[in-house]
Parts: sequence; C-alpha cells; structure tokens
Amino acid sequence: MEKTTHISNFLENIQSSDGYRGQIAHINQIPPKDAVYQEPQTPISPTVRSALKTLGISSLYSHQAKAIDLISGGKNTSIVTSTASGKTICYNVPVLESLIADPKATALFLFPTKALAQDQLRVLGHFCSADAALQDLVRAGTYDGDTPRETRRKLRNEANVILTNPDMLHQGILPYHSRWSRFFSSLRYVVVDEMHTYRGIFGSNVANVLRRLRRILKHYGATPTFVLCSATIANPDELAETLIGDTCEVISTDGSPRGPKLFVLWNPPFLGAGSMDRKSSNVEAHELMVRLIEEGIQTITFTKARVVAELVLRYVRDALSRRNPQLVKKVSAYRAGYLPEERRAIEKALFSGELLGVASTNALELGIDVGSLDASIIVGFPGTIASTWQQAGRAGRKSDEALVLFVPYNDPIDQYLIRHPDYFFGQTPENAVIDPVNPYILAGHLSCAAFELPLSQEDEAIFGKLTQPVTAVLEDVKKVKKIDDRTYWATTEFPAAGVGLRTISDDTFTIVDRTGPESVIGVVDAISAPELVYPEGVYMHDGATYLVRELDLDGKVAYVERKEVDYYTQPILDSSIRVKAERKSAAWSDLNISYGDATVSWKTTSFKKIKFYSLDSIGYGSVDIPTQHLETVSLWLCPDKEVASYLKKKGKNPVEGLVALKNVLINILPLFVMCDRKDIGGIVESSNLGSPAIFLYDRFKGGLGFCEKGYGLLPGIIREVLHVIEDCPCESGCPSCVGLPVLIPAQHQDPDPGHGFPIPDKEAAVLLVGRILDNA
Repeated sequence: MEKTTHISNFLENIQSSDGYRGQIAHINQIPPKDAVYQEPQTPISPTVRSALKTLGISSLYSHQAKAIDLISGGKNTSIVTSTASGKTICYNVPVLESLIADPKATALFLFPTKALAQDQLRVLGHFCSADAALQDLVRAGTYDGDTPRETRRKLRNEANVILTNPDMLHQGILPYHSRWSRFFSSLRYVVVDEMHTYRGIFGSNVANVLRRLRRILKHYGATPTFVLCSATIANPDELAETLIGDTCEVISTDGSPRGPKLFVLWNPPFLGAGSMDRKSSNVEAHELMVRLIEEGIQTITFTKARVVAELVLRYVRDALSRRNPQLVKKVSAYRAGYLPEERRAIEKALFSGELLGVASTNALELGIDVGSLDASIIVGFPGTIASTWQQAGRAGRKSDEALVLFVPYNDPIDQYLIRHPDYFFGQTPENAVIDPVNPYILAGHLSCAAFELPLSQEDEAIFGKLTQPVTAVLEDVKKVKKIDDRTYWATTEFPAAGVGLRTISDDTFTIVDRTGPESVIGVVDAISAPELVYPEGVYMHDGATYLVRELDLDGKVAYVERKEVDYYTQPILDSSIRVKAERKSAAWSDLNISYGDATVSWKTTSFKKIKFYSLDSIGYGSVDIPTQHLETVSLWLCPDKEVASYLKKKGKNPVEGLVALKNVLINILPLFVMCDRKDIGGIVESSNLGSPAIFLYDRFKGGLGFCEKGYGLLPGIIREVLHVIEDCPCESGCPSCVGLPVLIPAQHQDPDPGHGFPIPDKEAAVLLVGRILDNA
C-alpha cells in the first residue's frame, strides 16, 4: 500500500479534524542530514564489490569506510552510529575479505539474543547470495540452545562464521574449547553487536566471558580483532575497552543520511472540565496508529508491557475491521513469549512491507532488521533517554520524512516530560556501567577459567589485580588446587552451570491452549509466570483473549482456553523485604546504618478486571499461588526520631523525604559501586524496624557486593546526593533528582490504569539530607 499522505500533512489533517482536542503539546523538528560518502583506503576485492553493487550499494558512508580501514588494519573498533546506518557493512566487508584471502580464516559473531543471531544470519546470507563465489566460500550458522546436536558437530568442524550469544559461549563453547581448536586457531574477528545492552550485572559477566575467550584464543595462538557495534550511549569508548579488556578505536561520526523527522509530544486530553483524569493512553495510541495505517504510513508502536502490545493490537484490529477490513491482517504484535517461528514470520512480513503496523514491546528496540519504518509511536517513557532514541530511531527511511509520537501516561514522570520539552530533548543518553573485577562476579569466572585451562600468574594481565586474591579464596574452599606455578580446577562440578550471566531465570513455562487439541501457543519465563498466567486471569495472544484455567508450577505449564471476553486483567502484587541477619551496623550523624542478609518477596495476590477501551475496573478475583523470593543482601538506613520531628516542624512529611532520598540513592549508588541502576532495588517501609527506614538491596541472588560496598561509602554518597538535588534546576522535583526509580518486582502491568507514583517532595529531601550532613 502506497503512502497517500506526507507526514506534515498528516499532522495538519489531524489538527483540523473534529476529534482533535489540543493533544499536541510540542513539536520538535529534527532537520535532515545529507549522506557523507567516502572510499576506504583498504582495497575491496572485486567479489565483495560486486556483491555490494548487486545489493544497490555503490558508495560507502564515511563511517563505514573508516571502520573498514581500522578493522582491516587489525584495530579493535567500536562503531556508535544511528539505527539503520549500515553498521553490519562495517564488519561484514572485512570478515568476507579475510575469508577470501585465507580460506581457513574464521569469525565469531556475538549477539545478546538468539533472535538477533538468526536475523543477522539472514542478513549475511542475503549479502553472500549476491555473488556466487561468496555463496561457495561462506559456511555460516547459528550455534545456540536451539541448534540440533548433529548441526552443532557440523558447524564446529566446517563453519567459518559462527553466530551465537554470550550465554552459549559461556556454557556451551568455552568449556569444550578443545573441540573448537580448528575454529579458534584461525579466528580473525570477534564481532560484539548491540554493545549498549551489556551493562550492569549482565555486562560485567559478559566482559569476563570475553576475557576467558581471549585467554583461550591465546592458547591456540590467535589474536583476533574485536569489532563492537552500539546505539548511542554517553561512554562508548569506556564501555568498549572495559568489555574486551583492551584498547579500542571509537567511530561516532555518522555518515548515513537522515530525512526530516517530526518528534511530537502528544498528551491525551482530560476527560472533562475540572477533571484530573485523562483519556486512556493506550486508546489514544491505537487511534493514532489506525489513522497512520489508513494513510499507508508504516508504523511501529512501542509499549512498556506485553499486555499493552496486545491491547493496542486488538484495538487497532477492531477499528480497522469496521473501517477498512482489508487492512486487518496487515497489523500484528511482537513481543517476548511468542514462539520463534511466529516472531520470524512477523519480522519477515514487516521487512517486506506486507505488514503496515506492529505493536511491540522493547523486543524490537534491538537491531533486528525489519527495514526502516515511517512512524514510531512511543507509549509511555521507556525509562531511559537512550531507549527513547532507540525507539524513535526505528522511524525514518534515508531521505524520507518520518514521524515520532510520544504518548505519555497520566503519571508524574511522563507528564513532567510533557511539561518540560527542553528537558526531554536536552538530556544526553545515559552511561553504561560495568565492573568486571567485582570479586563476586570474578570468582565465578575464574572458576570457569580454571576448568578450561590451568590458571597462572600471566592471567592477572587478563582478569586484573584481584586475580591472585580471589584465586586464593577459591583454593581455601577447595575449588581449585595449586601445583607448582599453576592452579587447577579441583572438583567434579561444572562451574559454568553455576554462573548465570543475567539476572533473570532461564526457566520457562509453556503456555498450552486446550480449547481443542492441545497446542503450544507461547512461553513465559518462570519469574514472570505468576504475573502473566495466574488462574482465571486473561492471557492475550495475537490480540485474542484466553482464560487461564491452570498454572502447573511443578510441570511448568500454563493451560489456557480461548474465550472471548470484553476485559483484560491486571495482577495485584504484594511485595516486601524482611531482614534475616545483620552483619554490620554503625551510627553516623542522625542515621543508624546497617548491612545484612534479607529476603525480598513478592506474589500475585489478586487481579482486577479492566474493561477494554477504558480505565474502569469491573471486578476482582483472588489468586492463590506461592510467593516468590529473592535471597539477597541489603543496606538499610533508619533516621533517629528527632529527624522526623524536625521535618514535621518544617511542615514536611518525613516519609516523602525518605522516598526522595531513596530514589536519589538508587541513581547515585551505582556510580560508587560500579553497577547499573537496575541492579539495585529499594523500598521505604516500617515493619522491620518499627519506624520508616530506607532499604536498598542487590537485585541478584546472594548479592554481588553492591550494598556491602555502599555501606562503607555511605557518608560520601550522602554528600553527593545533596549535590545532585541542589544542582538540579527544577523547583519541586523531577526525574533527574528525586523522581523516577520505582523498581518493584512487577514487570508486566499495564501502566495506563495505575497513574504511577507521585514525584516526592524535593524540599523535604533537601531538609532531610542537609540535617544529616550538618550533624555528621
């Protein structure tokens, strides 16, 4: 279907329509940018040049040319350019040239997900299909948990390009490196795509996996060049070098063209005069999506939860079935939990233009190649500026006009961004923080490394100065044994099985439809299952409603039946933290500070039924499923009673001051203890100590030392908190100071009916922290 309307005309038409109620709060015009072409100094072979021309690429962008020169020259290189700027060309050209020059050469491509590896295998295959010589030369395949055993053997023995993920490299390749001697001894390139996703605990673990890889490659006499690709972040040079443990050149000047883009802040209208409630953001987003699709404008709508993607899909299909039935099948949803074959089919249909619209979670924020779309609708602030621009970057076809619509929820953070467009568009993307030498993380990977090859003094150059002390601890607990100048793995355990790279569980529940003959329609991870497939709740798949009849916790199966209802359900969770044992405590200023063991618990206790197209609750149901627990460590701060009295005399609510301080601590603590904000949780509650206190905790089983380190650094952290609050130019609180971090276990709720949490009182926080520091 051809576009019938230009983007600017589309907005003009909406503003002159009967249903327009002043929703456009701000329009930011992003000007077009011409392409900058450049020829690389490195010669490109006729074979590769021919393939490029067949694909319609007659000239290379400046960043591609520079990357090809650096990579071909053996320089570790990080490419940080916009979405759809042709980053794959940057590494595919040098890789293919190396295979042409040396038929024994190999390359390893790492992607954060199996879906991305599959997608990039397709891209590489498309490139090679443009030339018969390349088709014969390149033997590529994905090597992951879904790869059949016979195919794995064939890939190990014959492939010259392997596409995999860090988890498989960690557990399924490095421990069996002797089977990979042919591949590793000839390895020329290691490509690490979507570098910006490797942050916090996950990034710290992946950095150690890459160090183990470099160590094994050294054993086989290989010193490959590392190539990293990333979306825009604040510190790409630091992240790249910390990830690979080596120097790295950064290319951030983007030579690709960009058409004009309109970034519109679209605020749902109030329901009536004097009302503080606004029209449903999900409904508003679907109406925009319908109008765009009807004009032939290919659109992606990003949502914050799986249920919202399903709701938007259902609403859009309902509207199209009444207005343009021929377009109903041209819209789909895309999210985690769909079967792999469903997701591949959706990606293919979107890339080919068969689909005109897709409602997605952030699953499509990563670089799966679905082509460039015309419009992107972002429903609710994604949580970071980096994610916002990633999602916005999905809209734009080279020189064509593009549209981005941000539709906020009626919660304090989203509405603050609408009221302050200069803040929204002026913020820079966040830093990505990792800490490979965290002793808790390092201990696991040194165990894996000892299993792979004996440890020696030379390994300190790879793993850092804590290598010897951490190895000594492993020896004390009889995990390793030192003989002469080498340290060997000393147990029958398989250490990689005990080291998870991510914070989420690998366990999954299967979702089985038993309306007719039983069939699997989806999957869900074990942690999310109690929020998504609780008994008598509504599970939505491809816009259709299913009632959950049974959740088999032992068999890890959720049984559902297709039933058409006019509502969806929202889980109601109860979460708490319980101190188990105090390890350390101290009095400082007006605070009693403690560190110790704690259990964070959460469970789905009930659910509410919400009528489609509204925010109205039409009933409740109870849920009886076990509580989930996270055994971890916590840092807690309890002010003296005099502090509460002081704040009350100043006319302030002491709990608001504590919530504000908690929010800033979650933002600031990671800078001191080298982790990501999402690695820390926090809550203000009274039941443990009998008076309100701040509890911070590591969001990882057993803890990773973040809160322990924070305990020792707390006075300096509190001083920095005051600087952050006082330096912020806002008057009463904003996402950059006392707002934002509401990190509760729930991940899958629709934000629309919730209205979010209010931004706490900034002045109360200033008074609280000022008093603490004055008395220190």
